[in-house]
Amino acid sequence: MFSDYGYSEEKKLGKAYDFRLLKRLWPFTRPYRIHLFCAVLLIICITLLELALPYVTKMAIDRHIVPDREISGRIVGDEKNRLLYADTSRKEIADLVRKYPSLFHTDSRGSGIALADVSKMEMTDIMVLRQKDIAGVGFLAGIFLIIVLLDFGLNFVQVMVMEYAGQGVMHDLRMKLFSHIQGLSVSFFNRSPVARLVTRTTNDVQNMHELFTSVIVFVFKDVFLLTGIAAVLLSIRWQLALICFTLLPFMIWISLYFSRQVREIFRTLRIKTSEINTRFSETIGGIKVIQLFRQEKANYKKFTVLNHEFYEAGMGQIRIFGIFMPMIELFNAVALALVIYYGGRGVLSEEVSLGVLVAFISYMRMFFNPIRDIAEKYNILQNAMSSAERIFLLLDTDERLSSPEKEPRLLQNIEHIAFENVCHAYVKGETVLRDVSFRITAGETVAIVGPTGAGKTSAINLLIRFYDPVSGCIRINGQDIRELDIARVRSETALVTQDPFLFSGTVRDNIVQGNRDFSEEKMMEVLENANCRSLIEKLPDGLDTLLSEGGSSISSGERQLLSIARAFARDPGLILLDEATSYIDSETEVRIQEALARLMENRTAIIVAHRLSTARSADKILVLRQGSIIESGNHAQLMEKRGFYYKLHQLQNRSSEDGAAPGISVS
Repeated sequence: MFSDYGYSEEKKLGKAYDFRLLKRLWPFTRPYRIHLFCAVLLIICITLLELALPYVTKMAIDRHIVPDREISGRIVGDEKNRLLYADTSRKEIADLVRKYPSLFHTDSRGSGIALADVSKMEMTDIMVLRQKDIAGVGFLAGIFLIIVLLDFGLNFVQVMVMEYAGQGVMHDLRMKLFSHIQGLSVSFFNRSPVARLVTRTTNDVQNMHELFTSVIVFVFKDVFLLTGIAAVLLSIRWQLALICFTLLPFMIWISLYFSRQVREIFRTLRIKTSEINTRFSETIGGIKVIQLFRQEKANYKKFTVLNHEFYEAGMGQIRIFGIFMPMIELFNAVALALVIYYGGRGVLSEEVSLGVLVAFISYMRMFFNPIRDIAEKYNILQNAMSSAERIFLLLDTDERLSSPEKEPRLLQNIEHIAFENVCHAYVKGETVLRDVSFRITAGETVAIVGPTGAGKTSAINLLIRFYDPVSGCIRINGQDIRELDIARVRSETALVTQDPFLFSGTVRDNIVQGNRDFSEEKMMEVLENANCRSLIEKLPDGLDTLLSEGGSSISSGERQLLSIARAFARDPGLILLDEATSYIDSETEVRIQEALARLMENRTAIIVAHRLSTARSADKILVLRQGSIIESGNHAQLMEKRGFYYKLHQLQNRSSEDGAAPGISVS
């Protein structure tokens, strides 16, 4: 039994052979249908060329090397007496007849020599006698070389055309997947491991590339080649062809049997790949915790078990192919043995020409290659289907916030915000907000305080519509937020969190967020207001300094200042501060407080904070406890009530005097 280490698959997979998946993949090929059509035509031409090669060899043997039938205008052979007839009108041939009178026999058709007696002649005389045969062999050798060169050229063009189409399909599929993922609600990402989504857009999409470049077109080639070889064999010697075809039912049964066996292994490999990516991602993200608590050995053991499960699944695949491929080769050898035995007997009894036997051997070698290829392509198809199942499971996930039925209303300016009896729960039965109602007017600063888990951050998440409330309504300018253009709402909002996220890239890109019209003068103004000038000046390349993933190359306080600069650059009407000054040293906190004060000037602001000192200057303070607003008012009013806020304030003051962290919360 496999362990999942916190990883769970989306859903149970469907049938092993679900051609609906291929039908759903077809629209992605439409922009490249001309390329696919050209690739199929090239495959047909390549197949015809490959079919011609053994036949050219047969012609060279039967017509010139070991001739066995009359060919007008050349040295001819008698099928019964095996005689080569010479054209005595040519002086050099007439001289040979006079030179070897005992070897040549003259009749009504001319002078002939037995094939067995040709070796009794001098080599130079043999070359003269078979001059036209030599020329014929040279001509057919040239034809053979031209076919090989054409086959090489067409194969190159076909591969380039098919790769262009395959890369294009993979590009479009990955963009579709990426766009879909970006549009999903935050609740989806709370349940989905990052590594799983990475696997979908990398490994699984890559398998789609193999499907389009290795399966779809080449199946045409293999089927066409099989049909062509069968037709040629039947036309050359149908009795011998039917003897070889007796092996086909066994080959088909074995191919289908092993293909069914390998299907589940491919599915397991897909799961194990995602699990390994998840484990590795968690290890990198939590490396500090792992090293701090000396969990390297325990984490290594867990990864060892997971890696061994992947190894076992891979070995299962290898064992199946280790049996299947030799069996294909065995049937190939048996078929060749049948050809050599029955064909050889035919040659000895002069019922079959040597050229036919050689052609049969060549065609039988070719005949089993498409069968093996089709079996391999079938396995690639199943591997791709395993990936396609998971890709479409993700694309079918429609965890999006509802869109208004009518054209969404545009938001000009935020004049007032109202929560009306809002209830919310992330998990059914575990309510985090209960009948929350309050109103904020433009230019007002509201602070939300309360113990950990009271629902402060949840109120922020609902306001910027990361989630929709279970019941109740949030209104902006009197309109339900669900009827507004959410992109416009968010463009009017800036969120500054306790641990802001910075993207890998330059400092400038993180501040302007794709706004290419941002002037240097405005940038300097933003940096000044955000107290970032000194930070930028000490960076090696200033605004063009590259940040590592998540901004881990700078301190948390510096990341906070840059996130404030990002908010200034956005110039929003609504500021949301979520624990914006927690866990910051005193000196940096002063700089951040100054920057935040400037940021909130003449703007509507909502502050979520554990530190009550942050909330003291707010126009209104909302006290949340167990998801409900239990008190509201300004600092003086709440202190005068001597209620929960007062107790919370006293407790934090006492903690500060005792040297404890000032951000302590009350349950």
